[in-house]
Amino acid sequence: MAPTIKVGDTVPDGTFTYIPYSPELDSHAACGVPTKLTVSKDWKGKKVVLFAVPGAFTPTCHVNHLPPYVQKYDEFKAKGVDVIAVVAANDAFVMSGWGRFEGLKDKILTLSDPNVEWSKKLGLDLDLSALAFGTRTARYALIIDDLVVKYVEVEPGTEVTVSGAEAVLAHL
Repeated sequence: MAPTIKVGDTVPDGTFTYIPYSPELDSHAACGVPTKLTVSKDWKGKKVVLFAVPGAFTPTCHVNHLPPYVQKYDEFKAKGVDVIAVVAANDAFVMSGWGRFEGLKDKILTLSDPNVEWSKKLGLDLDLSALAFGTRTARYALIIDDLVVKYVEVEPGTEVTVSGAEAVLAHL
């Protein structure tokens, strides 16, 4: 899969939904209230590391993709990263639940890309209908600095390599 977005391009505007962390969410009886994140407004002037997974709680995403970002959080911050976010096609409640299960609190944003609208603009949607998953986000990573793409890589297979924490850190 070759993305249509390239290094040097300005990311398209778009809106993600997410549930911001609050201490109330530490109770598993709380669900939180979804809010919107607008790319052009909320990421202007910021250095953002965004990685995408086909699905929350799915084996590779849950075991191999997200945890290294959590473990290396301080290294990302030391390199001037303002925002670390994971995005998937799952709804905001599922993404929030995954983040709570993983203990993310406010370290990594768990963003929902409703109907894969934003990822499609990048050419990074993935048809997983054969697995009964429908259309999902591809497994990819971006470094965005003041809305300009500095790094974009898409996984060529099912492993986590070019979109993993180590690879992204090496390009900061």
